[in-house]
Amino acid sequence: MTEDMSLAEVSSSRVFVWYNNIQPEKTVEVINHLKSRGMNGQRIFYPIYEEEEIAADPSKADTGLFSFGGEASKPFAIMNAGGGFSYVGAMHDSFPHALEVTNYGYNGFALIYRPDDAYADLARGIEYLHDHAEELKVSTADYSLWGGSAGARMAATLGNADSLFRLTGRRDIPQATAVVMQYTGYSAYSPTDAPTYANVGTNDGIASWKTMESRLKRLEALGIATEFQVYEGLSHGFGLGTDTVAEGWFDDAIAFWEEQMK
Repeated sequence: MTEDMSLAEVSSSRVFVWYNNIQPEKTVEVINHLKSRGMNGQRIFYPIYEEEEIAADPSKADTGLFSFGGEASKPFAIMNAGGGFSYVGAMHDSFPHALEVTNYGYNGFALIYRPDDAYADLARGIEYLHDHAEELKVSTADYSLWGGSAGARMAATLGNADSLFRLTGRRDIPQATAVVMQYTGYSAYSPTDAPTYANVGTNDGIASWKTMESRLKRLEALGIATEFQVYEGLSHGFGLGTDTVAEGWFDDAIAFWEEQMK
């Protein structure tokens, strides 16, 4: 990347390695939304580590949650971008999702994590929203975890009740009501996993749709609610799926999440 690149040039598979169906128009929409929130005096980024922690470990300095808004007292969703645990592809794989979820009234947050300590950062992000729920005007009940590719692995792991406790050490934080995961070959499963919606394309050379389907069948056999969508011809990293055969999947994922709510 160079400083003189246009948004259209940035919004490409050349920059977002492993991603397809990138929409420059969505990049502009996301940036304008965050700019508007900031100019209206709304805070758009929340560091999740304390100053003392950052002083002891400077890598934590830019780790935190971008807030895209939502309706007061409604549940929140944390979006986790992929990037192969090499980078965080937020502008295509979590920012658009966090913005989209606000259209349903829910509170959208996108996590910027450290690729080499992603699970710890998501655990801290969940803790942060739980501990600052009153300030942020969000409900801690019925939250959901979303992710694509590497981010989907994060969502599935922290959506598991045992892993949530192991990584936070806290029993007062409830398990996610639902996990929404896209295009990942994650195959681990257990009786303490969360209800899971998943989708993938048949032309995904990184995450096999058969692997994803197999895991969800195993969850279903354990009595855990699941929903699986596979899209003919789509490659890895299709994001919201705008102008593809996957367009509309977000509605299905929201409906699945709502079905799991208490």
